[in-house]
Amino acid sequence: MSSFTLDALAAVIAARAASDAGSSYTKSLLDAPARAAKKLGEEAVEAVIAAIQGDRAALTAEAADVLYHLLVVLQAGGVPLQDVMAELERRTAQSGHAEKASRASPASGG
Repeated sequence: MSSFTLDALAAVIAARAASDAGSSYTKSLLDAPARAAKKLGEEAVEAVIAAIQGDRAALTAEAADVLYHLLVVLQAGGVPLQDVMAELERRTAQSGHAEKASRASPASGG
């Protein structure tokens, strides 16, 4: 099992924010947040396709792409990974159905 963590990946992305966009793909995405968000969406769709097809190797690779691009979008948006983790921790303190109900607006019907 790998000891590489999302925190470590977030730190790499943050460090590359100081790089030159010409030599760093990460920096080029950070300089174009809409492009980074679009890439996140593309990678998510590719992960869905791999999951539906039951292709474990492709799903593994696409999941890595999704996580990477998500962390780039978070960095570009000024949202620390710790904030996302705190939100997940808050949500897991209750059942999934109760948590979803607490987020549903009355007008949406849940």
